[in-house]
Amino acid sequence: MDPIDMTELKARGPKTPLEELRIELCDKINALGIGAQGLGGRSTVLDVKIFYFPTHAASKPIAMIPNCAATRHAHFTLDGSGAVTLPVPSLSDWPNVTWRPDVNAKRVNLDTLTPEIVATWTAGDRLLLSGKLLTGRDAAHKRIADLFARGEGLPEGVDFTNRVIYYVGPVDPVRDEAVGPAGPTTATRMDKFTEMMLEKTGLIAMIGKAERGPTGIEAIRKHGAAYLMAVGGAAYLVSKAIKASRVVAFADLGMEAIYEFEVKDMPVTVAVDARGTSVHQSGPAEWSQKIAAGLPLRRR
Repeated sequence: MDPIDMTELKARGPKTPLEELRIELCDKINALGIGAQGLGGRSTVLDVKIFYFPTHAASKPIAMIPNCAATRHAHFTLDGSGAVTLPVPSLSDWPNVTWRPDVNAKRVNLDTLTPEIVATWTAGDRLLLSGKLLTGRDAAHKRIADLFARGEGLPEGVDFTNRVIYYVGPVDPVRDEAVGPAGPTTATRMDKFTEMMLEKTGLIAMIGKAERGPTGIEAIRKHGAAYLMAVGGAAYLVSKAIKASRVVAFADLGMEAIYEFEVKDMPVTVAVDARGTSVHQSGPAEWSQKIAAGLPLRRR
Protein backbone atom coordinates (compact mmCIF):
# COMPACT_ATOMS: atom_id res chain seq x y z
CA MET A 1 0.00 0.00 0.00
CA ASP A 2 3.03 2.30 -0.15
CA PRO A 3 2.90 5.26 -2.55
CA ILE A 4 3.69 4.55 -6.20
CA ASP A 5 7.14 6.05 -6.75
CA MET A 6 8.72 4.03 -9.57
CA THR A 7 9.01 7.11 -11.81
CA GLU A 8 10.85 9.03 -9.10
CA LEU A 9 13.07 6.02 -8.33
CA LYS A 10 14.11 5.70 -11.96
CA ALA A 11 14.76 9.44 -12.20
CA ARG A 12 17.18 9.53 -9.25
CA GLY A 13 18.62 6.07 -9.85
CA PRO A 14 18.78 3.05 -7.50
CA LYS A 15 20.84 3.34 -4.33
CA THR A 16 20.54 -0.25 -3.07
CA PRO A 17 20.44 -3.73 -4.60
CA LEU A 18 16.75 -3.98 -3.67
CA GLU A 19 15.96 -0.78 -5.53
CA GLU A 20 17.84 -2.18 -8.53
CA LEU A 21 15.73 -5.32 -8.27
CA ARG A 22 12.51 -3.29 -8.10
CA ILE A 23 13.39 -1.50 -11.33
CA GLU A 24 14.47 -4.71 -13.05
CA LEU A 25 11.28 -6.54 -12.13
CA CYS A 26 9.09 -3.59 -13.15
CA ASP A 27 10.76 -3.32 -16.56
CA LYS A 28 10.71 -7.06 -17.23
CA ILE A 29 7.06 -7.44 -16.21
CA ASN A 30 6.04 -4.55 -18.45
CA ALA A 31 8.11 -6.04 -21.28
CA LEU A 32 5.76 -9.05 -21.28
CA GLY A 33 3.20 -6.83 -23.00
CA ILE A 34 0.26 -8.11 -20.90
CA GLY A 35 -1.16 -4.63 -20.37
CA ALA A 36 -4.29 -3.39 -18.64
CA GLN A 37 -7.09 -5.99 -18.50
CA GLY A 38 -4.65 -8.42 -20.18
CA LEU A 39 -5.33 -6.90 -23.61
CA GLY A 40 -1.74 -5.89 -24.34
CA GLY A 41 0.18 -2.70 -23.70
CA ARG A 42 3.31 -1.14 -22.26
CA SER A 43 2.01 -0.78 -18.69
CA THR A 44 1.22 -4.03 -16.92
CA VAL A 45 2.35 -2.84 -13.47
CA LEU A 46 2.83 0.71 -12.20
CA ASP A 47 5.28 -0.21 -9.46
CA VAL A 48 6.99 -3.11 -7.71
CA LYS A 49 7.44 -3.14 -3.93
CA ILE A 50 9.82 -5.40 -2.01
CA PHE A 51 9.60 -5.85 1.74
CA TYR A 52 12.52 -7.46 3.52
CA PHE A 53 13.02 -8.88 7.00
CA PRO A 54 15.63 -11.11 8.69
CA THR A 55 14.61 -14.74 8.21
CA HIS A 56 16.03 -18.20 8.58
CA ALA A 57 17.93 -19.29 5.49
CA ALA A 58 15.33 -21.99 4.80
CA SER A 59 12.44 -19.50 4.80
CA LYS A 60 11.27 -17.87 1.60
CA PRO A 61 8.18 -15.84 2.58
CA ILE A 62 6.27 -14.46 -0.40
CA ALA A 63 3.10 -12.35 -0.33
CA MET A 64 0.92 -11.57 -3.34
CA ILE A 65 -2.08 -9.23 -3.23
CA PRO A 66 -4.56 -9.50 -6.11
CA ASN A 67 -6.48 -6.45 -7.29
CA CYS A 68 -9.72 -7.24 -5.50
CA ALA A 69 -7.98 -7.19 -2.13
CA ALA A 70 -5.64 -4.32 -2.93
CA THR A 71 -8.50 -1.95 -3.66
CA ARG A 72 -10.54 -2.76 -0.56
CA HIS A 73 -8.59 -2.03 2.58
CA ALA A 74 -8.62 0.12 5.70
CA HIS A 75 -6.07 0.84 8.41
CA PHE A 76 -7.02 1.09 12.07
CA THR A 77 -5.57 0.45 15.55
CA LEU A 78 -7.24 -1.43 18.40
CA ASP A 79 -6.03 0.15 21.67
CA GLY A 80 -8.63 -1.24 24.06
CA SER A 81 -10.52 2.03 24.47
CA GLY A 82 -13.60 0.85 22.60
CA ALA A 83 -14.93 0.24 19.14
CA VAL A 84 -12.98 1.62 16.22
CA THR A 85 -14.68 4.45 14.36
CA LEU A 86 -13.40 4.92 10.83
CA PRO A 87 -13.61 8.37 9.24
CA VAL A 88 -16.23 8.77 6.54
CA PRO A 89 -14.44 9.56 3.26
CA SER A 90 -15.32 12.74 1.47
CA LEU A 91 -16.79 12.50 -2.01
CA SER A 92 -14.38 15.26 -3.02
CA ASP A 93 -11.55 12.73 -2.69
CA TRP A 94 -12.81 10.99 -5.85
CA PRO A 95 -12.49 12.43 -9.34
CA ASN A 96 -15.60 13.52 -11.19
CA VAL A 97 -15.74 10.71 -13.73
CA THR A 98 -17.62 11.40 -16.95
CA TRP A 99 -18.03 8.97 -19.82
CA ARG A 100 -19.53 9.10 -23.26
CA PRO A 101 -19.94 6.16 -25.65
CA ASP A 102 -17.16 5.80 -28.20
CA VAL A 103 -18.48 6.86 -31.60
CA ASN A 104 -16.39 4.09 -33.19
CA ALA A 105 -17.93 1.31 -31.08
CA LYS A 106 -20.48 -1.04 -32.62
CA ARG A 107 -23.97 -0.77 -31.17
CA VAL A 108 -25.65 -4.10 -30.43
CA ASN A 109 -29.36 -4.67 -29.78
CA LEU A 110 -29.45 -7.63 -27.41
CA ASP A 111 -33.16 -8.17 -28.03
CA THR A 112 -32.62 -8.98 -31.71
CA LEU A 113 -29.21 -10.63 -31.47
CA THR A 114 -28.61 -13.71 -33.64
CA PRO A 115 -25.74 -16.16 -34.17
CA GLU A 116 -25.21 -14.57 -37.59
CA ILE A 117 -24.57 -11.18 -35.98
CA VAL A 118 -22.22 -12.72 -33.40
CA ALA A 119 -20.25 -14.32 -36.26
CA THR A 120 -19.46 -10.85 -37.67
CA TRP A 121 -17.67 -9.74 -34.51
CA THR A 122 -13.87 -9.81 -34.51
CA ALA A 123 -11.63 -10.17 -31.46
CA GLY A 124 -10.82 -6.67 -30.26
CA ASP A 125 -14.07 -5.09 -31.44
CA ARG A 126 -15.60 -2.62 -28.99
CA LEU A 127 -19.35 -3.02 -28.53
CA LEU A 128 -22.08 -1.02 -26.81
CA LEU A 129 -24.80 -3.37 -25.59
CA SER A 130 -28.41 -2.29 -25.18
CA GLY A 131 -31.42 -4.43 -24.34
CA LYS A 132 -32.00 -7.34 -22.00
CA LEU A 133 -29.46 -9.94 -20.81
CA LEU A 134 -29.42 -12.64 -18.16
CA THR A 135 -26.91 -13.11 -15.36
CA GLY A 136 -25.35 -16.15 -13.71
CA ARG A 137 -22.26 -17.05 -11.74
CA ASP A 138 -20.79 -20.23 -10.23
CA ALA A 139 -23.79 -21.24 -8.11
CA ALA A 140 -26.34 -20.68 -10.87
CA HIS A 141 -24.24 -22.63 -13.39
CA LYS A 142 -23.85 -25.51 -10.91
CA ARG A 143 -27.58 -25.60 -10.29
CA ILE A 144 -28.32 -25.62 -14.03
CA ALA A 145 -25.83 -28.48 -14.47
CA ASP A 146 -27.60 -30.41 -11.70
CA LEU A 147 -30.98 -29.87 -13.39
CA PHE A 148 -29.69 -31.25 -16.68
CA ALA A 149 -28.02 -34.17 -14.90
CA ARG A 150 -31.43 -35.15 -13.48
CA GLY A 151 -33.02 -34.90 -16.91
CA GLU A 152 -34.86 -31.70 -16.05
CA GLY A 153 -34.97 -28.46 -17.99
CA LEU A 154 -34.30 -24.84 -17.12
CA PRO A 155 -36.53 -23.14 -14.54
CA GLU A 156 -39.77 -21.61 -15.75
CA GLY A 157 -39.17 -18.17 -17.18
CA VAL A 158 -35.50 -18.79 -18.04
CA ASP A 159 -34.71 -19.00 -21.76
CA PHE A 160 -31.14 -18.52 -22.98
CA THR A 161 -31.98 -18.93 -26.67
CA ASN A 162 -30.02 -16.30 -28.60
CA ARG A 163 -29.32 -14.56 -25.31
CA VAL A 164 -26.24 -13.22 -23.57
CA ILE A 165 -25.24 -14.14 -20.01
CA TYR A 166 -23.34 -11.76 -17.73
CA TYR A 167 -21.10 -13.37 -15.11
CA VAL A 168 -21.97 -11.09 -12.20
CA GLY A 169 -23.26 -11.10 -8.65
CA PRO A 170 -24.81 -7.65 -8.22
CA VAL A 171 -24.80 -5.78 -4.93
CA ASP A 172 -28.19 -4.72 -3.55
CA PRO A 173 -29.35 -1.30 -4.80
CA VAL A 174 -29.75 1.72 -2.55
CA ARG A 175 -32.05 4.70 -2.96
CA ASP A 176 -33.00 5.09 -6.63
CA GLU A 177 -30.43 2.66 -8.07
CA ALA A 178 -31.63 -0.09 -10.41
CA VAL A 179 -28.82 -2.26 -9.03
CA GLY A 180 -25.77 -1.82 -6.86
CA PRO A 181 -22.17 -2.24 -8.07
CA ALA A 182 -22.23 -4.96 -10.72
CA GLY A 183 -18.76 -5.63 -12.05
CA PRO A 184 -17.86 -8.79 -13.96
CA THR A 185 -16.47 -11.84 -12.20
CA THR A 186 -13.61 -13.95 -13.53
CA ALA A 187 -14.89 -15.91 -16.51
CA THR A 188 -12.30 -18.69 -16.32
CA ARG A 189 -14.25 -20.30 -13.48
CA MET A 190 -17.17 -20.86 -15.86
CA ASP A 191 -15.05 -22.68 -18.47
CA LYS A 192 -16.13 -26.08 -17.17
CA PHE A 193 -19.78 -25.15 -17.77
CA THR A 194 -19.35 -23.44 -21.15
CA GLU A 195 -19.82 -26.49 -23.40
CA MET A 196 -22.97 -27.43 -21.50
CA MET A 197 -24.43 -23.93 -21.69
CA LEU A 198 -23.70 -23.45 -25.39
CA GLU A 199 -24.88 -26.93 -26.39
CA LYS A 200 -28.04 -27.22 -24.32
CA THR A 201 -29.44 -23.74 -23.72
CA GLY A 202 -29.09 -21.78 -26.97
CA LEU A 203 -26.76 -19.23 -25.34
CA ILE A 204 -24.70 -17.31 -27.93
CA ALA A 205 -22.45 -14.97 -25.92
CA MET A 206 -21.00 -14.47 -22.45
CA ILE A 207 -19.71 -11.43 -20.56
CA GLY A 208 -17.07 -11.57 -17.82
CA LYS A 209 -13.56 -10.47 -17.02
CA ALA A 210 -10.11 -11.99 -17.54
CA GLU A 211 -9.11 -14.57 -20.10
CA ARG A 212 -10.78 -17.85 -21.06
CA GLY A 213 -8.89 -21.12 -20.82
CA PRO A 214 -8.44 -23.69 -23.63
CA THR A 215 -11.63 -25.57 -22.70
CA GLY A 216 -13.76 -22.45 -22.79
CA ILE A 217 -12.21 -21.16 -26.03
CA GLU A 218 -12.73 -24.49 -27.79
CA ALA A 219 -16.40 -24.56 -26.78
CA ILE A 220 -16.83 -20.98 -28.02
CA ARG A 221 -15.20 -21.85 -31.36
CA LYS A 222 -17.16 -25.08 -31.73
CA HIS A 223 -20.53 -23.38 -31.25
CA GLY A 224 -19.73 -20.08 -33.01
CA ALA A 225 -20.37 -18.08 -29.85
CA ALA A 226 -18.42 -15.16 -28.38
CA TYR A 227 -16.91 -14.05 -25.09
CA LEU A 228 -17.16 -10.35 -24.27
CA MET A 229 -15.04 -8.70 -21.61
CA ALA A 230 -16.53 -5.95 -19.44
CA VAL A 231 -14.32 -3.52 -17.53
CA GLY A 232 -12.90 -5.15 -14.40
CA GLY A 233 -12.37 -3.07 -11.27
CA ALA A 234 -15.09 -0.54 -12.11
CA ALA A 235 -18.21 -2.21 -10.69
CA TYR A 236 -19.99 1.02 -9.77
CA LEU A 237 -19.40 2.59 -13.18
CA VAL A 238 -20.51 -0.58 -14.97
CA SER A 239 -23.74 -0.55 -12.95
CA LYS A 240 -24.63 2.87 -14.40
CA ALA A 241 -25.37 1.11 -17.70
CA ILE A 242 -27.99 -1.08 -15.99
CA LYS A 243 -31.38 0.60 -16.12
CA ALA A 244 -33.61 -2.17 -14.69
CA SER A 245 -33.15 -5.45 -12.83
CA ARG A 246 -35.35 -8.34 -11.72
CA VAL A 247 -34.80 -11.85 -10.38
CA VAL A 248 -36.01 -14.56 -12.76
CA ALA A 249 -34.76 -17.77 -11.05
CA PHE A 250 -32.93 -19.19 -8.04
CA ALA A 251 -33.90 -16.30 -5.75
CA ASP A 252 -32.59 -18.24 -2.74
CA LEU A 253 -29.05 -17.79 -4.09
CA GLY A 254 -29.16 -14.06 -3.32
CA MET A 255 -26.63 -12.16 -5.40
CA GLU A 256 -25.90 -15.39 -7.32
CA ALA A 257 -29.49 -15.73 -8.52
CA ILE A 258 -30.31 -15.40 -12.20
CA TYR A 259 -31.30 -11.80 -12.90
CA GLU A 260 -32.52 -10.11 -16.02
CA PHE A 261 -30.82 -6.76 -16.61
CA GLU A 262 -31.92 -4.11 -19.03
CA VAL A 263 -28.80 -2.24 -20.13
CA LYS A 264 -28.08 0.86 -22.19
CA ASP A 265 -24.73 1.37 -23.94
CA MET A 266 -22.87 -1.16 -21.76
CA PRO A 267 -19.26 -1.10 -23.02
CA VAL A 268 -17.56 -4.45 -23.69
CA THR A 269 -14.69 -5.77 -25.79
CA VAL A 270 -14.87 -8.93 -27.92
CA ALA A 271 -12.24 -11.02 -26.14
CA VAL A 272 -12.90 -14.33 -27.94
CA ASP A 273 -14.70 -14.29 -31.27
CA ALA A 274 -16.68 -17.04 -33.00
CA ARG A 275 -13.51 -18.35 -34.66
CA GLY A 276 -11.81 -18.87 -31.30
CA THR A 277 -9.39 -15.95 -31.62
CA SER A 278 -8.53 -14.59 -28.16
CA VAL A 279 -7.22 -11.07 -27.57
CA HIS A 280 -5.65 -12.31 -24.36
CA GLN A 281 -3.32 -14.33 -26.57
CA SER A 282 -2.91 -12.05 -29.58
CA GLY A 283 -2.74 -8.74 -27.69
CA PRO A 284 0.16 -9.48 -25.29
CA ALA A 285 2.04 -11.36 -28.05
CA GLU A 286 1.82 -8.36 -30.38
CA TRP A 287 2.81 -5.90 -27.67
CA SER A 288 5.71 -8.00 -26.40
CA GLN A 289 7.17 -7.85 -29.92
CA LYS A 290 6.66 -4.08 -30.10
CA ILE A 291 8.25 -3.58 -26.70
CA ALA A 292 11.19 -5.85 -27.50
CA ALA A 293 11.84 -3.83 -30.63
CA GLY A 294 11.67 -0.42 -28.98
CA LEU A 295 12.04 -0.68 -25.21
CA PRO A 296 15.45 -1.97 -24.01
CA LEU A 297 15.36 -3.67 -20.63
CA ARG A 298 17.45 -2.49 -17.73
CA ARG A 299 20.02 -5.16 -16.77
CA ARG A 300 21.71 -5.58 -13.41
